[in-house]
Amino acid sequence: MIQALLLLVGLSAFAQTAADVPYRDGAADGYARQRCRLDIFSPDGAEDLPVVVYFHGGSLTGGDKSKAPKELLKTGFVVVSANYRLLPKEGAPERGTTIDDCIDDAAAAVAWTFRNISDYGGSPDKIFVAGHSAGGYLTDMIGLDKSWLQAYGIDADRIAGLIPFSGQVISHFAYRRTLGMSELQPSIDPYAPLAHIRPDAPPIVIISADRERELYGRYEETAYFWRLLKLVGHPDVSIYELQGFTHSNMLHPAVQILKDNVDRILANPR
Repeated sequence: MIQALLLLVGLSAFAQTAADVPYRDGAADGYARQRCRLDIFSPDGAEDLPVVVYFHGGSLTGGDKSKAPKELLKTGFVVVSANYRLLPKEGAPERGTTIDDCIDDAAAAVAWTFRNISDYGGSPDKIFVAGHSAGGYLTDMIGLDKSWLQAYGIDADRIAGLIPFSGQVISHFAYRRTLGMSELQPSIDPYAPLAHIRPDAPPIVIISADRERELYGRYEETAYFWRLLKLVGHPDVSIYELQGFTHSNMLHPAVQILKDNVDRILANPR
């Protein structure tokens, strides 16, 4: 509660905030009730605005919705920043979370947004999904593998665009750790966005930090992602390399790319 109030004070100059809104009705356990919440930032007088659902990074084992880039909250869009359950790590025995739970939470948050965002001045026809690192991975998974949103009665192709910031597209390394694999041991299985490449997915804007300063070869990984999407005939996929920026400090320029592409995509609807 204190964190939510501080967030509200810090952003009140340019956003109206609904904090800690639950997006799962009747969550079965205390950890799910704690994590399955989102914050909403709506500019004053918001009406029928573009919406960005944003998922934080943190290796699927850490992070919080309060980490949404401040620059994103100044774009003039409605922003939904969502938590999701985190994979277990040392010192967190209360977590019985699996990779399925992480992805399913992301899908549930996006489905909630489709059903409720008009109450906050956002348009359900202009919903984009974005996220950094682990959040970029979740963005790609629910946008490409349609089964996750289908479980909530939402067609993933209703998403206006997918904008992952340095998202893993092979199976996520935190998930691979649970299988006894290392960060540098690649794998593509049903939990890899690469396994769900399709030409009819929403527009995709891939953003990477400098290839020499990225995490675990992430630029080359996402470049292959871009190439495969082009080869299968996806009509609207682009890739950006932010030269000089690291995996951690890429958010500021990435948000500008996001804003430019949201404007471009909405000006040229599918």
